[in-house]
Amino acid sequence: MRSSQSITKEHMPASKQPPSRPGRRPLPRSPGGSPLWYAAGFLLVLAIVQAVFFVARSGRTLPYSEFKSLVRAGKVAEVVVGAAEIRGALKAAEAGSPNFTTVRIEDPKLIEELEQHAVEYTGEAASSWMTDVMSWLFPVLFLIVIWSFFFRRMGGAEGGVMSFARSKAKIYSEDDVKVKFEDVAGVDEAENELKEIVEFLKTPKKYTSIGGRIPKGVLLVGPPGTGKTLLARAVAGEAKVPFFSLSGSEFVEMFVGVGAARVRDLFRQAEAKAPCIVFIDELDALGKARVQSPIGSHEEREQTLNQLLAEMDGFDARKGVIIMAATNRPEVLDPALLRPGRFDRQVLVDKPDIRGREDILRIHAKNVKIAPDVELKVVAARTAGFAGADLANLVNEAALLAARRDKPAVEMKDLEEAIDRLIAGLEKKRVMSDKERRIVAYHESGHAIVATVVPGLDPVHKISIVQRGFGALGYTMQLPLEDRYLLTRTDLQNQLSVLLGGRSAEEIAFEEISTGAQNDLQRATDIARAMVTEYGMSDAMGAITYEPTRRPTFLNMPMPQERGPYAEETAQRIDAEVTRIMTEAHEQARRILRERRQTLDQLAARLLEKEVIEGDELRVIVGSGRPCGSQR
Repeated sequence: MRSSQSITKEHMPASKQPPSRPGRRPLPRSPGGSPLWYAAGFLLVLAIVQAVFFVARSGRTLPYSEFKSLVRAGKVAEVVVGAAEIRGALKAAEAGSPNFTTVRIEDPKLIEELEQHAVEYTGEAASSWMTDVMSWLFPVLFLIVIWSFFFRRMGGAEGGVMSFARSKAKIYSEDDVKVKFEDVAGVDEAENELKEIVEFLKTPKKYTSIGGRIPKGVLLVGPPGTGKTLLARAVAGEAKVPFFSLSGSEFVEMFVGVGAARVRDLFRQAEAKAPCIVFIDELDALGKARVQSPIGSHEEREQTLNQLLAEMDGFDARKGVIIMAATNRPEVLDPALLRPGRFDRQVLVDKPDIRGREDILRIHAKNVKIAPDVELKVVAARTAGFAGADLANLVNEAALLAARRDKPAVEMKDLEEAIDRLIAGLEKKRVMSDKERRIVAYHESGHAIVATVVPGLDPVHKISIVQRGFGALGYTMQLPLEDRYLLTRTDLQNQLSVLLGGRSAEEIAFEEISTGAQNDLQRATDIARAMVTEYGMSDAMGAITYEPTRRPTFLNMPMPQERGPYAEETAQRIDAEVTRIMTEAHEQARRILRERRQTLDQLAARLLEKEVIEGDELRVIVGSGRPCGSQR
């Protein structure tokens, strides 16, 4: 039973998530398939055939005296008399190679002796100098053509062998970029900041005339899917300038020096097309901080980064070239990249608030047939924490669901089901035993009752015991009434009680516990440890942070399991405080559920009957039940 601030899922540890399959770039075509290699193979075979034919044709070389002796002995079958040599064949009865060659000597009696011993003979005309020249000229010309074709392919603009040092940026002309600021929503602060960049590109003299300097670089930072790349394209579309787009990983190659050469080529192309925008996506792949490691470092990446720093430092901003970059890991970037003079501005592109989500939904809903009953404001309220890409996916999923059911337009029910699919996963049609269904029903009922009773928490929107996703046997969904940016110690303690409510319900109803609370315990422990080591919310430990590494700003990545620079005694005290906080939250959840044991049974029975209960019905059931006092 996986629990979070917005959703709690029934999770069994036996489930295994399928391995992710990241999309792959198509590999460059191997030169082995080009006509050049077929031609080279043909020439090699031709040379071998000619060599074999020449050896087989010429045979062994004999002195002229031995040749005359063989003629007189009647062992020669036939000869070809040429201008410089005589080629012939011995009779079949002779051992060894039948073919032979000898140098011709002026011998007036040769023809007479050949006729005397019945040797067949023919003559061979002497070749002219023109024939000799042409026999050499044609192969040379053929080789020149082949090598010219080879070098053109190696240095071609379509990824030839010699073009690996060229920049792989995709260049969009001013007419190719159709994105405008009106196509971007939910990031008003970032949009206003970037509108000034458009003014820089359109009317640079407005700022330079009074001594102002156009920013060299703009760094867009924020969580994945918030529209950083879309904003960069909107700037190029508004300014009507060429747009260079590439990823930071495209600079780094196996060969040393290639990345630096690509950086130089990129800036050279940008200067030729100024004013323009150069956009580097996923800058952290290129600009990761340089560190001295005992096992060595990535020399090629560091050389590429050094070249980028040098190019940006020596770049003339008056030429109207703006370097824009995007990353969701700003904490790993090299400090030299972030200093003034390189990336002068850092623009935060954060997840949208409720009004921003509504505006984003309206943009994506323009291309979809929406039924009149759809209230995008309600959908925006139910999608707290969604980024722009998530909302685009939500509208698309709803459209697919409506089309699957042959509906003429997307209805509110389709959007609600799409939200469930994105948050909880795909619904599964599996049959569980009655015992397991009862455990899941009591578990989710425990989450829901604690979340409803404890003050200050987000209201429960839906409870379900329908299997979804990978190993989720049920879930309890909470939707916030408003966007929250701060959590107090009481809020976190109440969240712990909700997370432990499922396990507490199992203990009370069955006097037994199951493996379904694994994810709940893991997340609760993480929160309790963060309260002690990061937030300074433990009176016993004081207002001190004990976290050795900084948590990623925008990515929900697991923290490395390493202890901070504190003594073993301090570590024991931290573990004791985490245990205390978890125990208090567990006791609070059990107390709430014991006082409402009748409500717990009633809600679990209703959940077994309907499988899905909406928040309004839940609040009626919980409100009708009265606490019967503590039974501790």
